[in-house]
Amino acid sequence: MDKKYALMTEAPVERLVCRMAVPTISIMLISALYNMADTYFVGWIGTGATAAVGVSFSLMTMIQAMGFFFGHGSGNYISRQMGAQNWESASAMAVTGFLSSVSIGILMAVFGLIYLGPIASFLGATETILSDTCDYLFYIFIGAPWMIGSLSLNNMLRFQGSANYGMIGMISGAVLNIALDPLFIFVFGMGVSGAALATIISQLVSCGLLLMVSSFKGNIRMNVSKFSPRITFYKEITRGGLPSLLRQGFATIAAICMNHVAGGYGVAVIAAVSIVQRVTIFANYALIGFGQGFQPVCGFNYGAGHYDRVKRAFWFCVRTSSVVLLGLAAAGYFFAPQIIAVFRRDDLDVIRVGALALQLQCLTYPFMSWVIFNNMMMQTIDKAFEASLLAFARQGLFLLPVLFTLTPWLGVFGIQLSQPISDIATLLLSIPLSIKVLKELNDRA
Repeated sequence: MDKKYALMTEAPVERLVCRMAVPTISIMLISALYNMADTYFVGWIGTGATAAVGVSFSLMTMIQAMGFFFGHGSGNYISRQMGAQNWESASAMAVTGFLSSVSIGILMAVFGLIYLGPIASFLGATETILSDTCDYLFYIFIGAPWMIGSLSLNNMLRFQGSANYGMIGMISGAVLNIALDPLFIFVFGMGVSGAALATIISQLVSCGLLLMVSSFKGNIRMNVSKFSPRITFYKEITRGGLPSLLRQGFATIAAICMNHVAGGYGVAVIAAVSIVQRVTIFANYALIGFGQGFQPVCGFNYGAGHYDRVKRAFWFCVRTSSVVLLGLAAAGYFFAPQIIAVFRRDDLDVIRVGALALQLQCLTYPFMSWVIFNNMMMQTIDKAFEASLLAFARQGLFLLPVLFTLTPWLGVFGIQLSQPISDIATLLLSIPLSIKVLKELNDRA
């Protein structure tokens, strides 16, 4: 623990952030692959199957929201306590956060299996894809407890500065998922059910491996005897995890609304929207992964009172990620039809609708580096209100009103325009919030 403290508070921040970010970027891209693999393989079945898995993506984001809520909420506290060298408090929080996340997963599974049909309809499944959607959701609900637990563990390891260990568990699960998808879908003839079964089996393997590596030297061991469900811990989890819950939760709500609105224009539009969501989340996860390499550096040094190192790490991340995002946006814009065709190469309507939606999102995508890194810094240094507002803004405060305002006037084009317009609005909101927080850091340094 002492060696880790010295590393996090003394090593050059630029090199330290990159060292932390390599495994976290890998982990986030692997998480995106879980979703993209299902979409790719069921795309061989038909447009209806693609739409069904796309509708189910809303549940996957909610499961991720709960995993991030407990993982980020407890992880932020853990990193600050380790920065202050309060090892016992950090250990008790880790065990409490993990066991609480699994308990929430069990409740979600029971509720979901009882109300499977109504939930599928609520998520946006039309009559033509309702059966496939229920088949997929059935297995996802069964796996909810260890899927949430796996995400929580991974994030706790990351905030301890041990993202390499988390990468081991996540990569193993992703490789297994990609191998099992075609086996269950085509060889065993399970269709969309096979895609879901492959996902939950691979996530179970990931969770087991993450539990194992958490006992390695230098990490906080998951000792059940340290479970401490104190109100103060849950307040800290809420403060640190609420921005993540709002960000992912409103992404879920936005996806559900998008599915319902798109459903009025046919299955091809639902499929196109779901493919664009998967593609953009892949790029977004790379950005978030870089930010997650920044967060433990930010948390440790903020807890240790090294505010100048927090600022240096922040500006390094903003500059670097802006350049990378510009390149990704350019590639996405010019190769949008080819990217969409990877998932539904024989459906020209899906390619046409999806390509324009992707191109429009690429126009505003480079600005997201400023928004994401400010949000992550606010969340890590215990600026709960500012972080929660910024996390809520993109999908909740702006996207939903824009979606329901533009679509009646512009039809499908309104759906395609809604995300880039909300991105611009979020950028404008973030500027005064960010200036205030950065000024406070300057005053303390």
